Amino acid sequence: MPSEAQAAPDILSVELARIAQDIDSSFDLLLPVPDDPRRPLVEAMRYAAIGGGKRLRPLLLVATAEMHAVDRDTALRVACAIEAIHVYSLIHDDLPCMDDDDMRHGKPTVHRKFDEATAVLAGDALHAFAFEILSDPMTGGGDPFVRAELIYTLAMASGANGMAGGQMMDMMAESSRFDLPTVTRLQQLKTGALLGAAVEMGAILGRVVPEGRTHLRGFARDVGLAFQIADDLLDAEGDEVAAGKALRKDEAAGKETFLSLLGPQRARAQAEMLVEQAISHLASCGAEADILRALARYVVERDR
Repeated sequence: MPSEAQAAPDILSVELARIAQDIDSSFDLLLPVPDDPRRPLVEAMRYAAIGGGKRLRPLLLVATAEMHAVDRDTALRVACAIEAIHVYSLIHDDLPCMDDDDMRHGKPTVHRKFDEATAVLAGDALHAFAFEILSDPMTGGGDPFVRAELIYTLAMASGANGMAGGQMMDMMAESSRFDLPTVTRLQQLKTGALLGAAVEMGAILGRVVPEGRTHLRGFARDVGLAFQIADDLLDAEGDEVAAGKALRKDEAAGKETFLSLLGPQRARAQAEMLVEQAISHLASCGAEADILRALARYVVERDR
């Protein structure tokens, strides 16, 4: 009989495969290709959104929602919104004016597959699409207050106080010397804000009052930082084929990262400590939180 440590990865591998299939099917249904001159735009959106990525944000959202007895289809609809924001950010991040990457998820980036103008429009359209999903009367079980809170949460996590602000800090890092608190703030915005929003939005769907989400926020905060430290380690030590994208970019750009500031050994130990701390935030939860616990461990064990 497998131990708990052995069972957790098995649970997670099943759930990761399931969420990937569900999100792909949802995007396929939600993004039909029109038979008019908009066709290349929607094809680019589908190219970026279907068949790639770890789907960590959708799984965090769905797992949190299901902990609070939310119907899976209801949660999946909202999960597509947060994944649309994530995918748009990757399209724009890969552009020549940003990171200028040629590969993403093991295939050519959108601006390489199509062209730069189409890539910009595909990112713009996916950003709008996320809020189209959230504002639809079908979302959130028909509750307008739930929809409003979902929209606000995702908007805050996406803009200057979240992911976009973090990306600006990341660009400034190439010409500035950042200390550890500044790098931590950068990553809390660039990476952590959207991961945190996924957990928060799952709790919103579950009608958990704000003061009842403290443990979930702590979990998401620590997982977000552990995720980024693991990313820094992968960028320095990982395999580009397994990662499906270019690596060693931060060092080449002269950016300060958790790895450059802490060194590999301390960085790895910090990531592992953050994972254990994240899991400790779920001490009041039972087996219903096992997927979240397994996800926390996965962020430092993955190879891509």
